Amino acid sequence: MLDKREFYIDGRWMGPAAPRDCEVIDPATEEPCAVISLGDQRDTDAAVIAATAAFPGWAALEPAKRAEYCAAILDQYRARKDEMAEAIRAEMGAPIKLARESQAPCLSWHLKNFLDAMDQIDWSRPLGDHAPNDRIVLEPIGVVGLITPWNWPMNQVTLKVIPALLAGCTVVLKPSEEAPLSSMLFAEFVHDAGVPAGVFNLVNGDGVGVGEQLSSHPDVSMISFTGSTRAGIAISKAAADTLKRVTLELGGKGANVIFADAGPKAVKQGVLHCMQNSGQSCNAPTRMLVEESIYDQTVAEAAEIAQGIKVGPTAEDGRHIGPVVNKSQWDKIQSMIERGIAEGARLVAGGPGLPEGVNRGYYVRPTVFADVRNDMDIAQQEIFGPVLSIIPFKDEADAVRIANDTPYGLTNYVQSEDGAKRNRMALALKSGMVEMNGTSRAAGSPFGGMKMSGRAREGGVWGIEEFLEVKAISGWSTD
Repeated sequence: MLDKREFYIDGRWMGPAAPRDCEVIDPATEEPCAVISLGDQRDTDAAVIAATAAFPGWAALEPAKRAEYCAAILDQYRARKDEMAEAIRAEMGAPIKLARESQAPCLSWHLKNFLDAMDQIDWSRPLGDHAPNDRIVLEPIGVVGLITPWNWPMNQVTLKVIPALLAGCTVVLKPSEEAPLSSMLFAEFVHDAGVPAGVFNLVNGDGVGVGEQLSSHPDVSMISFTGSTRAGIAISKAAADTLKRVTLELGGKGANVIFADAGPKAVKQGVLHCMQNSGQSCNAPTRMLVEESIYDQTVAEAAEIAQGIKVGPTAEDGRHIGPVVNKSQWDKIQSMIERGIAEGARLVAGGPGLPEGVNRGYYVRPTVFADVRNDMDIAQQEIFGPVLSIIPFKDEADAVRIANDTPYGLTNYVQSEDGAKRNRMALALKSGMVEMNGTSRAAGSPFGGMKMSGRAREGGVWGIEEFLEVKAISGWSTD
């Protein structure tokens, strides 16, 4: 078992002020794979002090120099990417193929995109031709606290740490205590890349401890959080007394609207996307809205696809889904599946209990419900497991009504060969992102939502601007 009790503060690894052990459980085996320590106020304060001291020098660096340091972090990842994949596999249960091909490479994908986005930022510019002596200047906001989740650990760490550093901020990262190993490896990348001491700091802890301490800390200028809507509300309240900026990327209950003229791969893509990462993605298309004329055949197809999804060990190569992250999450998913049955939804694939042949690990059967009403709990609540709800709709207006009838607004999906209809749907759907006909958003596109999904915009130019202040100056000398 790995001993990872130290924190990375002010350019070096140091022990906690008061040891408080926390085991990291491999969800495939239910056995501990590492032990960390949860920080207390003294650890948080030490990290914030280090970040505060490092801020003036880091902020004063030319943006191009900050970009060089971040490019060096990318070089470290490339040299140790297999270690990163293994850390993610062990800590949160991603099958090794998924960890190697999708989870770990989030670091390189986003980091390269941020480096490209730096070329599009005008750090100091005239207000306009009408006011040549008015200047608009972009400045780093200060010390930022970054609180990241366990489900896509390197995706969220990279989407927060790298733009903060590029913007000129110094950071204190609190990764999820469920999946800290990948973030601790990331800290090694930062150190070996030569990033100056105090610019990046990492303190492990839980939400009610280090998370709340960062959110309420008077010397932290901004909190960026990804996680549950419940926790996002608590963080906003904790941050209110110090009036710090808070950006939230929260839950989702995405609708995947499949019209009768959708392409032949639409249903399969929708089911597999929902089940990917064992359903533990905030942007998963967990509500499949299907036009009535193709409803029965779609239900049959979706059930067959789900029944064909393999569930297997995380260390085994191949395309299958692994366990969910922990026993608490497994229990919640089982409760929601039972709730769907009690609500009268028709179970057409999967169901409660462990998959056949499995007696160890937090594995969930890929589950599909048909004849779901949108007012059912399984259609309204984020289950965060491999559970799909299929809902019929009459026409375009009905699809929009059902899709928007949710407290969330992260990602929606549209499948149709009619371009004009797709465009109308994209404009009518209340979500921060809309993906159509299986086309992923391109590099540099912002990730974020509306309503109870939070209003962060992560990625590309928008992701860097989250960490910048706008300063307006009059009387600027052009001599």
